[in-house]
Amino acid sequence: AQSYIFYGPTMSPFTAYLIIRGISTLEVRIRQQEKNALKVAEFLESYPRVERVFFPGLDSHPQRALVKKQMYGTGSVLSFVIKGGYKAGEKLVNHVELVTLAVSLGCVESLIEHPASMTHSELTLEERKNSGINDALIRISVGLEDAEDIIDDLKQAFEKV
Repeated sequence: AQSYIFYGPTMSPFTAYLIIRGISTLEVRIRQQEKNALKVAEFLESYPRVERVFFPGLDSHPQRALVKKQMYGTGSVLSFVIKGGYKAGEKLVNHVELVTLAVSLGCVESLIEHPASMTHSELTLEERKNSGINDALIRISVGLEDAEDIIDDLKQAFEKV
């Protein structure tokens, strides 16, 4: 009788090559996404239809000193509260054209979501409030597209709200 040890599936050589190739450019891509995210956050912070922006790269972030001390970068995910409540948030995300409406985060493409009508829609208003989810909160994972193109897309979406 023979015995076998199963170590799990083995990836193909081509898959391994793609992983190595992707990892070799990971830092460059992340740094570009962080630069783009800062530009988008600064735009949103100055935009009159935005109530508040949450992004650790902004000087206005309440824990900016701690961020500088503890973090090498700031990431590329930011959130903001749009003036106009639930309906305004829902409308905004449905009018973007370049940015993709999706519940995922962390892509090379920019993604946007309205948690109150998407990821947290099954919670009651009270449960969302207790969880810190404002009904007008929008979350964006900023990608590698040109920052000005992302900003222009957000501007045109704001105009339709």
